[in-house]
Amino acid sequence: MIAVTGKGGCGKTTVAAFLVRLLVERGLGPILAVDADPNMNLNAALGLPVDATVGDVREDTLAQVESLPGGMSKTEYLRYRTAEALVEAKGFDLIAMGRPEGPGCYCYANSILRACVDELVGRYPWVVMDTEAGLEHISRRTTRDVDVMLILSDPTVRGIETAFRVGDLARSLKTRVGEFRLAINRVQGSIPQNLVALAAEHGFPELAAIPEDPEVRSLDAQGVPLVQVSPASPALMAVSKLLDEILAARRAAA
Repeated sequence: MIAVTGKGGCGKTTVAAFLVRLLVERGLGPILAVDADPNMNLNAALGLPVDATVGDVREDTLAQVESLPGGMSKTEYLRYRTAEALVEAKGFDLIAMGRPEGPGCYCYANSILRACVDELVGRYPWVVMDTEAGLEHISRRTTRDVDVMLILSDPTVRGIETAFRVGDLARSLKTRVGEFRLAINRVQGSIPQNLVALAAEHGFPELAAIPEDPEVRSLDAQGVPLVQVSPASPALMAVSKLLDEILAARRAAA
């Protein structure tokens, strides 16, 4: 599992979509793409419609708990509806977590849904998770047991400092993470040396640089799925290099 995290607006969804495309192109599928951001965008970046989310399943089930189909337990119904929320595509599938909890008691439904999603995740050799902005997904332990936590930042001191807090919080909660990687997105030229030095001080001696890409910006402005970017896209090529490094590290650790 690769979880892409970082502060809002740093390009997490773009990078997650590129990772899905590249994994499929390398024949490593089927891939499960998980949109864990309530403000869903990953489906648009991948060019897929989403009719239902895991949040919708939870709300619908709680609303009609007394009128479930005959002979079907709540657990069975939640598992069935979670499978229905899965969007299938060529080489990968997508599931969106959707809206957060509303008023009411969600403990039982959430525990079942977590088991359903965990069961679903376990069926795929690769999972790419686009997380919500900030730190809440870690503090609530909704990002668990990841092989690579890819922390994304823009080329600013504030972005880098947020990235450090994400890593520190994950470690303090004892979230099981195989490795942390830090990537700087929308770099113009090279990463500023003050950011390189700051990252090294906080235990990130190696930084991946993803360049500012006019083609990505143009596709986004037009509402075109970002996975349709050309193979020559500098941003896509940078993410491809990063994925090669991740794959090489996983092979070395095996």
